[in-house]
Amino acid sequence: MAAMLIADFGAEVIKVEGPGGDRMAAHPGYLCWNRNKQRLVLDLERFEGLHAARQLLATADVALFDSRPGELERLGLDATTVHRANPSLVHVWLPPYGTVGRWSQLPPDELLLSGLSGVASQQLSYEDRPVSLETPQLGYAQALDAAGAIGSALVNRARTGRGEAVVVSGMHTIASVESGGQTKFGDVMQVPRSGSRGNTPNYRLYRCADGLWLFLGTLTVPFFLRALEAMDLMELITVEGVDGEFTNLLRPPMDAVAIEWLDRRFADKPREEWLKILLEAGVPRGPVGHREAWFQGETVAANQMRVELEHPAFGRVELPGVPAKLSATPGSVRHLMHDAKLAELPTHRPLLPGYPQDFAGAGPLAGIRVLDLGAFIAGTFAPTILACYGADVIKVEALDGDPFRMAGMQFVGHNRGKQGLAIDLKDPAGKEAFLDLVRVSDVVLDNYRIGVRERLGIDYATLREVNPGIISCSITGYGPEGPYAQDPGFDPILQARSGMMAGQGGDDEPVFYQVAVNDSATAMMGAFGIVAALHARERTGQGQEVLTCLANQSVICQSGELTWYEGRPANPPGGRDRLGTSAVNRFYQCSDGWIGVACSRPEQFPQLCIALGHPEWAGRVIAEKAAAEPVNSALAEQIGAELAKLTRDEALDRLLARGVPAAPALTLPERFADPFAEENRSFDEYVHPQFGPVTGPRAFADFRHAGGGFARPSPVLGEHSLQVLRDCGFSEERIARLVAKKVVLQA
Repeated sequence: MAAMLIADFGAEVIKVEGPGGDRMAAHPGYLCWNRNKQRLVLDLERFEGLHAARQLLATADVALFDSRPGELERLGLDATTVHRANPSLVHVWLPPYGTVGRWSQLPPDELLLSGLSGVASQQLSYEDRPVSLETPQLGYAQALDAAGAIGSALVNRARTGRGEAVVVSGMHTIASVESGGQTKFGDVMQVPRSGSRGNTPNYRLYRCADGLWLFLGTLTVPFFLRALEAMDLMELITVEGVDGEFTNLLRPPMDAVAIEWLDRRFADKPREEWLKILLEAGVPRGPVGHREAWFQGETVAANQMRVELEHPAFGRVELPGVPAKLSATPGSVRHLMHDAKLAELPTHRPLLPGYPQDFAGAGPLAGIRVLDLGAFIAGTFAPTILACYGADVIKVEALDGDPFRMAGMQFVGHNRGKQGLAIDLKDPAGKEAFLDLVRVSDVVLDNYRIGVRERLGIDYATLREVNPGIISCSITGYGPEGPYAQDPGFDPILQARSGMMAGQGGDDEPVFYQVAVNDSATAMMGAFGIVAALHARERTGQGQEVLTCLANQSVICQSGELTWYEGRPANPPGGRDRLGTSAVNRFYQCSDGWIGVACSRPEQFPQLCIALGHPEWAGRVIAEKAAAEPVNSALAEQIGAELAKLTRDEALDRLLARGVPAAPALTLPERFADPFAEENRSFDEYVHPQFGPVTGPRAFADFRHAGGGFARPSPVLGEHSLQVLRDCGFSEERIARLVAKKVVLQA
């Protein structure tokens, strides 16, 4: 899928497959993820195939691999070896787990990675157990993460002429989706409470009188007060224990009281009536829908996120469109994958700069200045990714700050690596100062609602007049057109509308994803769109506008589930506190914790039976059918009973000794103390000026030559205001006037 995004924007992508084909070839998503590509069959285990692959690599711009550690070295396809023949190559390795350590050799499996990373245990549940996501969100995230890293390395190559060795592992992926969720202050961390509807009354699933569900997305105080007023529940503010202080409604024990009140109130009316009431009051809300209806709906159509192509065997195929819209160099879906012949491939010569430059600082984006006007997650996390890759990111906030600062650990985790500038853009002097910053910057990013940029006078047309080379990226909830274009877009509202929640819940109630799927994916897509535009600017000298939205990512992050053709196989079912997909691919409880078991090949099932001391099970269940045994089948009960007698370590030793893929399902405290996380340098420890000692994700990718990483923690409001203005050429006198007039705030 990472290569799909590169191909969408014009790259000639050759997918090399072995004679046995791709392990995902039967999945409907294979058609989407390999669009715009050519397929070339090479047997890398034979001299002829390996020699041909090396010849292609000698003139390639980018090479992607997802092998387990040691495989590339065995074949001589590792970065060090390949760079001898092609020093300008961007070599990208996507190991499924980590680069080193005990679990790095496991075959790729979404369930095992979610357990090993703590993501499964962080998912909201009723029974306090790890939960398997119905959609492969970690796989999607690794692809989006890798696309941004590839683009950043190509930007660096276009400026310096140097190739790169990039690693985007499964552990990097967890950093990209849990930047806030796996951040802790000292020993204080975020542990989810029971239930899959949401833990706070203002940001939660509710069932209405007709049994249908909606999500109330009032993340901020003004929105929640507006909802209480529309629902005739303002008396909640006067209840003993709340005592007129709104924030008491969001803390135990009064949050439970508020939830009880809202549960009863929503049960009074059918969903359509509540949606109308909340819409008229301007309250963020969304009905729980189904993915198929969403894919066929007006919002997806307005954003060109559904395209149709013809397949020679399947006929008409519907698949997602291009999720990032670039005004000058747009992407497109041109064709499904077709076969290529080695002898007929055109010759290729990498395009390198005539006058290579060097840039001070670490990271492939060193020397790039980004003005970050984003708030919450989707907007402001995109510049955080760019900061990790070396960009100089300035977080530009209003004088009262990003409303997401109230989220503490989430804010700190999603805003690392930036300088902080607090400025009033509504004041003419503040707007003038901002436009002067634009003159000396490369990128401006915002996630304002439709029309706000124009009202502030900082829309792309205005910025382009100031700086023709500027890249202006705007992130919205639903895109510039469509029925919800004017609505505020919060991540779980898109989870609800797009069918994610219903899919996860299956035939039970819908489920609120703990991973902010649409927020984090939209941030990664924004970062990718920006680096694609920066790369184009190296050729054209011109900037452009980049648009993306949460709605687009609600489609891309269900691309395998939404790709449709007549007779396509059904998606795996969801369910309450979902443990997995079958008796041999699910989480099991041992005497002291949980593990994930993932038998993906028929020969592994008999070995599982032997490992648990019951070889006779293999005689009762044909190995090929074991994967079809339901999660709660008699076979699953038997396996569970045996594993419950064992400690987690003993169970893993027994299974792994027989070649059965398995890994621990860690709790969040275990994740922070995990040796595998330490071996793969998953976390950083640093001191925050406001919150003291902090532990959080280290990086979203590693660049062997350019380096990277975070230069600083998230900023205090206005922490670097004066220094930012000085660095951008403002005189001391002008700075003093801006501060004196309270246009600029220095912490």
